[in-house]
Amino acid sequence: MKRRSRIVFFLVALAAVPVIIWTVWSNCTVGMTRYSVLSSRLPPAFHDYTIAVISDLHNAEFGEGNSQLLELIRAEQPDCIAITGDLVDSNRADLEVAVNLTGQLVKIAPCYYVTGNHEAWLGEKYRQLEEELLKQGVTVLRDESVMLEKDGERIQLAGLDDPDFTERDPSVQQSVVEAKLKELISSKDYCVLLSHRPELFEAYLNAGVDLVLSGHAHGGQFRLPFAGGLIAPNQGIFPDYDAGIYTEEDTTMVVSRGIGNSMIPVRFNNRPEVVCIKLLCG
Repeated sequence: MKRRSRIVFFLVALAAVPVIIWTVWSNCTVGMTRYSVLSSRLPPAFHDYTIAVISDLHNAEFGEGNSQLLELIRAEQPDCIAITGDLVDSNRADLEVAVNLTGQLVKIAPCYYVTGNHEAWLGEKYRQLEEELLKQGVTVLRDESVMLEKDGERIQLAGLDDPDFTERDPSVQQSVVEAKLKELISSKDYCVLLSHRPELFEAYLNAGVDLVLSGHAHGGQFRLPFAGGLIAPNQGIFPDYDAGIYTEEDTTMVVSRGIGNSMIPVRFNNRPEVVCIKLLCG
């Protein structure tokens, strides 16, 4: 019996080794995930337009000065960079990491930034962060939009402030966001919306947004084979929108697994990612 128990223990330990190695490696490195989004509403001039997305940095650093992130993004040669919230972590707000990264990102491509819930929880420190971003030339979109122009054609790039700045009651956040979107979204132009919260997909759909770039869910933190993410903020167990691409009617949403961690310091089967999206006209 003892011999059998030892054999079982050895086999279990042997099987655990690659899992442990994979988990450690995937928590210490960051990858690139690419998506293509096709739309007949996209102006032909924006065919092959590329957007790099950084979400949920939470003060994380991959390589000195976030060199891994910067190398990945440079290689994609994006037309613009979208930063979709939680650039810092309110529990350990290291503005220097965030500001150093954005200072390098603006040298690669124009950067557009929206807040996440952790910026809403920063208090007075958020003003300092926003001032630094504006000094660097980052476009901060707080319930605002800009028009991106190329070869005489244009698309709308809109950004929502995180709803925690306005109303922290989740039961009313969707109605608040829907009211904002009515004022913000142009029905004529193809619209890319930067918004931290994927759980508000119904509001984006109702507003007729073409493409939503989001984060917040951290990929479900622990990703299970065939089941997806285990838990996400504001969505609970087995979230509907944890990571990847979702399309309903004419609205597509891409949810980044994000880069850093917050309350739970470890990911499982859920490597941090930068997302790159290529827009296609068709």
